[in-house]
Amino acid sequence: MQTVFSAVLPDVPAAALIWLVLLAVAAVAVATLVVRPDRLKFAAARRFRDAALPSDPDRAEQDREYARYAEEVAVAADRAAATSGRLRAEWLAAQDEVEGAWQALQAVEADVRRLTAAAAMPLPHTGRTPAEYADRERWLHRAAVDAHGRGELSDAQLDDVFAHRAGWDPSRHPVEQELVLRRATRDHLAARHRAAVEREQAAWRAADLAGTAARSLRDEAFAALDRRPEVPDLVPMPDSHRPSAESTRENTPVARGRAAVVVL
Repeated sequence: MQTVFSAVLPDVPAAALIWLVLLAVAAVAVATLVVRPDRLKFAAARRFRDAALPSDPDRAEQDREYARYAEEVAVAADRAAATSGRLRAEWLAAQDEVEGAWQALQAVEADVRRLTAAAAMPLPHTGRTPAEYADRERWLHRAAVDAHGRGELSDAQLDDVFAHRAGWDPSRHPVEQELVLRRATRDHLAARHRAAVEREQAAWRAADLAGTAARSLRDEAFAALDRRPEVPDLVPMPDSHRPSAESTRENTPVARGRAAVVVL
């Protein structure tokens, strides 16, 4: 028994010293975690994030791809804006055409009302001779040609005048012939006004679609400038390194996208 104790007792101080050293190291580690708990978490989070992030060549290639895409979208937006401007100019020209056709139609309407009132009164008596009929026919043909030159009669209507069909009678009194002529002019200008309105509506629809496409591409171009690949936080960063609500509450927000530019 004395031999066993005599063999073990000399090693007790060394073992006790080892345990004391281990306890001291553990105490230091615990104290470090208590005093600076973010040091270990921040280092671990950094290691995880570095492992998840792409390497420098991959990141450079991604940046080039996003820059190329943003440039292509910007070029497409410029072309769409130019197309939208051209179609808008065509729509404004179509509006002017509608306004001009309407004013011409109103002027002819006034002439028709005036001549209708004049035709209701007794017409001056003229001799019914072949010479008188020839003069009436020449007057009708000359008036129809002049009206056709001003765009007041169509080609088909002018053909009817010379063929003496569709109500064109050169033997009528000149007042009656002028009334028929102005009514035919009114019908032609009314048809031209309707066609101008249809063209104006089609031009407006085309300009509206082009404007919508241009705004969409412009928004996409602005968004592409800020678009970058996002890497999720695999390990939450320490709260001490995150901005608090109080520190960011007074920051002025920066407008992006359509809010950052004047709308066309």
